[in-house]
Amino acid sequence: MLSLKSYPRRGALAGFSLLLTLTAPWLSAQPPAPEPQILYVQDPLPLDELRNFAEIYERIKQAYVQPIDDNTLLEYAIKGMLAGLDPHSAYLSAQDYDNLQESTEGEFGGLGIEVGVHEDGILVISPIDDTPASRAGLKPQDVIIRINQTPTRGLSLSQGVDLMRGAPGTQIELGIRRGSQTFDVSLTRAVIAVTSVKTRLLEPHYGYIRISQFQTRTGKDVQEALADLFARNQGDLRGLILDLRNNPGGILQSAVAVADAFLTEGLIVYTEGRLPDAELRFSADAQDPSQGVPLIVLINAGSASASEIVAGALQDHKRAVLMGSASFGKGSVQSVLPLKGERALKLTTALYFTPSGRSIQAQGIMPDIKVQNVRVTPVEQPNAEIREANLAGHLNNAQEDNTKAAGQNSSTQTSPVTSGLSAEDYLLGEALNLLKGWQILRAQHNDDN
Repeated sequence: MLSLKSYPRRGALAGFSLLLTLTAPWLSAQPPAPEPQILYVQDPLPLDELRNFAEIYERIKQAYVQPIDDNTLLEYAIKGMLAGLDPHSAYLSAQDYDNLQESTEGEFGGLGIEVGVHEDGILVISPIDDTPASRAGLKPQDVIIRINQTPTRGLSLSQGVDLMRGAPGTQIELGIRRGSQTFDVSLTRAVIAVTSVKTRLLEPHYGYIRISQFQTRTGKDVQEALADLFARNQGDLRGLILDLRNNPGGILQSAVAVADAFLTEGLIVYTEGRLPDAELRFSADAQDPSQGVPLIVLINAGSASASEIVAGALQDHKRAVLMGSASFGKGSVQSVLPLKGERALKLTTALYFTPSGRSIQAQGIMPDIKVQNVRVTPVEQPNAEIREANLAGHLNNAQEDNTKAAGQNSSTQTSPVTSGLSAEDYLLGEALNLLKGWQILRAQHNDDN
């Protein structure tokens, strides 16, 4: 199954992603599935509007300042017709259609950024991990107000994308508005090879899985990451954090596979549209690669589309605690319909719903625990802390000598892994603390029983 992730030209030309979309299952990466049967409604033709179109077409042909051929003019008309529907429907040329298939494999040229429509320019939906955009510090909700010397206000999204394309190694300057501040950022275009899934131990028995995009292999990669984390902890994995922050989405089936890795039954997601083929339902199987490990999912405003499917399913099934801020709110499904001449139509054909029936279109997924994006700085402590043990003549603790002899003085213990973690990534630190508290309560409950 394919999803529109970017419009890069093959090889050397870099492209910004328009907006990651979900596609219906009739479009397959290998080989193409039969074209869907579209039921055309036999409404009377709007003759007055068609005459108006023909008149405008002829006026442009006769009076436009430069000659323009019929093919170009008709293609502009098609693009305008789709652009007027919603931000995600589009006409794909043969080159765009070809590159669409490349993009789902996780390697393309560009700056590594997902962008969308904004009234004042081009909206940054999410920078992709380990790309020029993320290294330059671009953030979700930034607005690109200038590309080199060209203001973006009034530009179509495709025009903005074309301006930001270029050969790897070349420079580009973006004017950015973040809240009330404006500043310039210089970036170097590069060939982007995205690693969809990354994993590590935050500390013994507590794992971390980061998904930057939902690509063809993402579901399988998550299962392998879970197996690796359990193996590294001799099967004793006590908590896991799934990080979907700034994940713009991707392939629908991959989102289903990731959610299924943590669920053993029930509905994961369903879609509804006007065509019969647009109505789909996906359910979990009984296998449980996660082995029921306590789970926290991190989301923010850059979590969109497929990310919201995973977060919504895990939240509805009460399989995970969601932490962070509200997600992006893209709950529509785009189907890629092949046309003659190796072209295609990307059309919004359905809305998707979480298992409980929630449509998150323009609403987003709300976290269970809302945590603002903050920066933590240590409080200066010019004087050493004074406690009872520092006072002259204090009574000794009866267990003090034994504790020191065993080398277990808790006042001197530090975490070998999480030192500085909360200052570096406050939300991640809070999630780890919650997991550890969860484990303590579980152990106490087991002791009481």
